[in-house]
Amino acid sequence: MEFDVKEYKNVTILKHPLLTHKITLLRDVNTGTNEFRRLVREIAVMEGYEALRHLPTKEVEVQTPIEVAMEPMISGKKLVFVPILRAGLGMVDGMLQLVPSARVGHIGLYRDPVTHKPHEYYCKLPSSLEEREVYVLDPMLATGGSAIDAVNLLKEKGAKNIKFICIIAAPEGIKAFCEKHPDVNLYVGALDRCLNDHAYICPGLGDAGDRIFGTVK
Repeated sequence: MEFDVKEYKNVTILKHPLLTHKITLLRDVNTGTNEFRRLVREIAVMEGYEALRHLPTKEVEVQTPIEVAMEPMISGKKLVFVPILRAGLGMVDGMLQLVPSARVGHIGLYRDPVTHKPHEYYCKLPSSLEEREVYVLDPMLATGGSAIDAVNLLKEKGAKNIKFICIIAAPEGIKAFCEKHPDVNLYVGALDRCLNDHAYICPGLGDAGDRIFGTVK
């Protein structure tokens, strides 16, 4: 049966032409480390803008050069950005450009090269997660294993309001993630065709972590 992302009400596929343009540049094998890193940061800003559009505001008094005015400012729960190490680190600076006051946690997961299953090796998170909005960051949603485990861990630590932002996703990853976490909104920059036999996204962009940090073999 053909995959239909519309079946998943918690998934938003972002389609802004500037975003798709930058993702196309990311895919290019000739895009070097410095440019790749910059593009990931810029894409994170654009995706973050969409994912954060629901934030509540309140009216505050502001003295302009002309007069005193009541104008909107963000209110509500404090934000936490949680990159999945290591590729998710590439998205943090872009998100912090939008909300410099946000806290940053880290979850370290690596994928077994044989089973493709994720394994946790590091976790450091801010306190009082139940009082915060948590945004999990990872460029790639392939099998969905790392994303599922990261959200499982956050829920175990008390997080109740979680969103997940990725740049590229495979249908297999979206399906697996939404079946496990239908309550978590998922923001996707591009929906790709499928996974190959090595669980890489096709057409994808290769290993995001290697390309961000220049560790391509």
